[in-house]
Amino acid sequence: MKKTLAEIAKIVQGEVVGDKDLVITGLSSIQEAHEGDLTFLANSKYIPLSRETKASAIITGRDAKIPGKSIIRTDNPSLAFMDLMTAMGQKTGHPFKGIHKAAFVADDAKIGKDVSIGPCAIIEQGAKIGDHTVIYAGSYIGHHATIGADCLIYPNVTIRESVAIGDRVIIHAGTVIGSDGFGYINVNGTHKKIPQVGTVIVGDDVEIGSNVTIDRARFDKTVIGSGSKIDNLVQVAHNVVMGENCIIVSQVGISGSVNIGRGCILAGQAGVIGHITIGEGSLVYAQCAVTKSLAPHSQVSGYPCRPHNEAKRIHAHAQRLPHYAKAIQELQKKVERLEKKLTGH
Repeated sequence: MKKTLAEIAKIVQGEVVGDKDLVITGLSSIQEAHEGDLTFLANSKYIPLSRETKASAIITGRDAKIPGKSIIRTDNPSLAFMDLMTAMGQKTGHPFKGIHKAAFVADDAKIGKDVSIGPCAIIEQGAKIGDHTVIYAGSYIGHHATIGADCLIYPNVTIRESVAIGDRVIIHAGTVIGSDGFGYINVNGTHKKIPQVGTVIVGDDVEIGSNVTIDRARFDKTVIGSGSKIDNLVQVAHNVVMGENCIIVSQVGISGSVNIGRGCILAGQAGVIGHITIGEGSLVYAQCAVTKSLAPHSQVSGYPCRPHNEAKRIHAHAQRLPHYAKAIQELQKKVERLEKKLTGH
């Protein structure tokens, strides 16, 4: 790419402060940038790096001042930089087009326009693949599964029978959607499998990380709401209903029949017991164990979960237990001395 700061400012709807004719030849992070690169500053804590970066110019917020650097002021530097990357075509290309000769596509599968299917991918009977979707090598799309338009299915993804995936969904390598829910009944000391005959519905604009498992419902459906983003190594059990625009961070485990409201955030390694509701807009901090339903816009942490501010106070006191123990021992000694004085013994 070769564009002046003035040209770039038009793309991101920003204001140039400095050399408008400065030519930019690349985009990079603030620490890795070189001369000719454009970077961005979205957090004030990185201001010291902005003085040290080798980047020729920086996209900043509207009120930023960085002496010695040409800048482009914008309302949202992160979003502006992301939009610029898209406009400049700096995104991952796909290594193949069309249907590879080593792929298997059932005769009655419905394949949309400009679909790409990699080697050793399997598209089973009755499956439907929307326009412009890319399915990488080794992925499995089960009987009567549906994948929308403009989706990106990375290698070795399994989408089992009758699962429905919306438009513009990204699913990373190794993920399994529609595996059986974990359900058994004890009969005379043995565990008998409960049939899992439901499905999974994934909304539009969802991104699902690597090695995620989303179980099919026992009877009805497991739902991942539109716009939600799921990190790597997450377990979503049967009959979970997740609202729109949720964030689920790595190693979270969500038990069966949990209802998660829209806009919730579950931080890393949080665990959720089954058959409860997490109200919309709630924030569950890392390693929190959610053992009861939460009202909308709750913020909880700890094990078991408590209001976050309360949990912080408990944690702070726990860190001081050695000090408290020592203080108690000293008080006990003082009490003993006072008792001896009072009793004369």
